This record gives sequence, C-alpha cells and structure tokens, in this order.
Amino acid sequence: MHIKDLLSLKNKVILVTGGSGNYGKCIVEGLAEADATVITTSRDIDSARATAAIFTERGLDVHPVQADQSDHESVLSLKQYVLDTFGRLDGFVNNAVSRPMKGYNAPLSQFEESMHTNATGMVDLLREMTDLIIRSGGGSVINIASMMGMFGPDLSNYDGTENMGDLPPDYFFHNAGLINLNRYMAQMHAGKNIRFNCISPGGLFNNQPAAFLHNYNKKVPLRRMANQDDIKGLVVLLASDAGAYINGENILMDGGLNA
Repeated sequence: MHIKDLLSLKNKVILVTGGSGNYGKCIVEGLAEADATVITTSRDIDSARATAAIFTERGLDVHPVQADQSDHESVLSLKQYVLDTFGRLDGFVNNAVSRPMKGYNAPLSQFEESMHTNATGMVDLLREMTDLIIRSGGGSVINIASMMGMFGPDLSNYDGTENMGDLPPDYFFHNAGLINLNRYMAQMHAGKNIRFNCISPGGLFNNQPAAFLHNYNKKVPLRRMANQDDIKGLVVLLASDAGAYINGENILMDGGLNA
C-alpha cells in the first residue's frame, strides 16, 4: 500500500476526549487533517462546540459532544451517541483529565476526587470505547499520558519562578498507572484486531514564565518545548494503518529531554 494511503484516516471515525485542552486541540486537528471524522468531547458543551467550530470553518469534519468520564451514565450516553450517529468507532484517543489537586499538601479529598475521574472514570470510559471499537471490527486506542508518569519531577525547572513547583502527586500517580494499563489492555484484547499505544509528551509551550522556559529549554537537546504540531504526526501514525504493527508501546515525546 502507498504510504499516503497507509497514513490516511479517510472513512475512519475517531473519538478524542478532552479535545478542547492544549494537547487535545492539536490531536483533533491532526486527525481531522488526515481526513478522519473526529468527535471531540468536553464536560462543557460550549467548549466542545467552540473547538469544533475552529476546524469546521476550515472544512474539517469535527463533531462536538458533551461527556463527563466521572459519570457512568454520561459514558454510556457517549457510547450510544457514537453508535447511533456514526454506526461505528475506529479509534479512541483517551486524553481527558481533571486536575482538582493543586499541590503536595492539598487535602486528600482532592486526591480522591482526582482518582474518581482519572482512574475509575477513565477505566470505565476506556472499557466502553474499547468494546465499541471491537464491535466495529477493530481499530486503535491511543492513551495520552505524560513524561511525568515515567520520571520524578525536576524541581530545578522552577528556579526563579513564582507560584510554580508545588506539583500535585495525583498527576504522577495517574500517568504512571495509565502507561502500564496500556500494556494490560494490549494483552487482554489480544487477537481482537485492536491496538493500544500510549504517548508520554513533555511540556507544550504555552507562554510559560521566562525563567521556566530558560531552565527547561537548556536541558532539551532541541532547545525548545513542544509546539502545536509535534504530537499530530505521532497520533496520526498510531491511529492509521501505517502504525498497524505498533502495539502495547509507550512513546516518550520530549525532544530528547530524558535521553
């Protein structure tokens, strides 16, 4: 098959949760530019609609939906919407997170709230969308984790900054668990024509303070944070037939920071 055909997502329906987030918008854009029909979700339907509008104005096929992965009924409603509207699901980018915990000494109730969404709710969503992809004949699941699920924090990045560096433990706990859950899912669904891969990105440039950017960028061999395009090609690869033999992997995308 020609490489352009291998990378094409034409006639594929792909769900992206958290599509209005910083990396989420990049992911939605990349998949839609590769000719996928993309469903983007947010807990706030106005946010999902605003995100979809950015891309539909360019002629891309993006559909907004409200969904809350902390609510089982919302997860089931999302699954039924996909089935009723599109009749199938070929790919799922598991990207949505909630960040109620603000620092190391935050109340344990905030950790519990985070786990309800980012552990229990995420497993609920992952199982239901996996079931739908298998019923559709197979496809690809891409879990978005973080390099913080692989390494401890480098607190020197925050030297000279204000109100940065008090990192919440749930972020590290959740992302580390997701990386190994990805391997678990690949083994549990062997033989069902479905692939599970994980992307662990480094930091995305978002106008961070100058001191942070200086500290961070000097450690990256590419001397910069990720930009809006850096995750797009990797997501398209893993969602497409070009990535048909990549399964159970966690791909570190950090510009060489942890090389």
